[in-house]
Amino acid sequence: MASTTLTPPASGTATPTTSSLTDAGISHAVKKAPLEASRLQISLTTSPRDVPEPGNEELRAMRTCTDHMITCKWTVTDGWEAPQLIPYGPLSLMPTASCLHYATECFEGLKLYRGYDGKLRLFRVGRNAARMRKSANRISLPDFEPAELEKLIKKLCAIDGDKWLPKSRAGSFLYLRPTFIGTDPGLGVQVPKEALLYIMIACFPDWSDPRNLPPAPYVNPDLSETVRNAKGLKLLASNEDMIRAWPGGFGFAKLGANYGPSLVAQGEARLKGYDQILWLFGPDADVTEAGASNFFIVWKSKGEGKLQLVTAPLEDQIILEGVTRASVLDLARERLGSEVEVVERKFTMSEVVDAVNEGRTVEAFAAGTAFFVAPVGLIGYKTQELRIPLAEGTTGVYAKKIKGWLSDIMFGQESHEWGVVVDEE
Repeated sequence: MASTTLTPPASGTATPTTSSLTDAGISHAVKKAPLEASRLQISLTTSPRDVPEPGNEELRAMRTCTDHMITCKWTVTDGWEAPQLIPYGPLSLMPTASCLHYATECFEGLKLYRGYDGKLRLFRVGRNAARMRKSANRISLPDFEPAELEKLIKKLCAIDGDKWLPKSRAGSFLYLRPTFIGTDPGLGVQVPKEALLYIMIACFPDWSDPRNLPPAPYVNPDLSETVRNAKGLKLLASNEDMIRAWPGGFGFAKLGANYGPSLVAQGEARLKGYDQILWLFGPDADVTEAGASNFFIVWKSKGEGKLQLVTAPLEDQIILEGVTRASVLDLARERLGSEVEVVERKFTMSEVVDAVNEGRTVEAFAAGTAFFVAPVGLIGYKTQELRIPLAEGTTGVYAKKIKGWLSDIMFGQESHEWGVVVDEE
């Protein structure tokens, strides 16, 4: 393997820092080396992999990753070791590793885009790095500087981007998954004393088109004509006995523990002909998220008839602070301010039902990294099948506008600070 090392600081050693880990209210300070991208050691693969063709079934399987990944170990005694860029492959974990038993695991999801101008771009990557730090803190994994994680992400993209996202595939993307796990082999319920950060890049389908979603293993043949023929994303409202997150919990963090328990409800939705769950919370059935994405609805307010773009607030920390969510809100306020009022507040399923029945619903969509901006065409709630307007056939007017604005930034058709150019190697 070819090997090279990024030049470290002039001192040649990492600067020790002091931080605290908290376990059951007991804090202990430790001196440790910080995460430093400048210490990255690179070993390139000698067995490069084939890049799947567009539309290949491998994309839907989501099992194919690029040639390399980045790993970095942390221990409570020494802090962060030098990061390693190595060939993509299996990890080695003890069966007693903390992440396998106590869910000491968090991750991020973002995309690398090949612009129509030939450049590679990341989208607001700094927000993903900062959110991962916040998630890590929630499950007692070690601290790091988000800027250093961002540098490592860019480096992996620079190494693998040219081959796996060639200029001939302008308008395409790859999916990045930075992951952080507790690897402490001690079986006790305690703050991990060892951890592993790793970053990989995967080939991924375009989920903004429901036709690219994985097929359900079995679908009820007695589906109603409304469910069978609905266009756009189809959402099934969750039952009262199942919730995704709760105040004081960890719904705001991007933890693996948020996703596994949701799969039962998601599976039920798929069997009934729906694409995802619309998560409700509490006795009033507050609307929170759509699957693993944020949910938006455009309606005319009751009484005044004011056009509003409404989404759930962050204050109770039961929804994820999505990067796409923040971008939708920012662009809507900036570019639709005189036309549409942007509202972050609690709203209930009863309000949605009333808006649909009274003809005040304009459109709805889910927004997130995986689904991007996905127009909603149907919501199943109890015995009701609520049709959501799609003014332009497969999308609403505002979902189309917002998706277009975001796409222009991601693929370099609009020069914007959110589009972070990656210098290829």
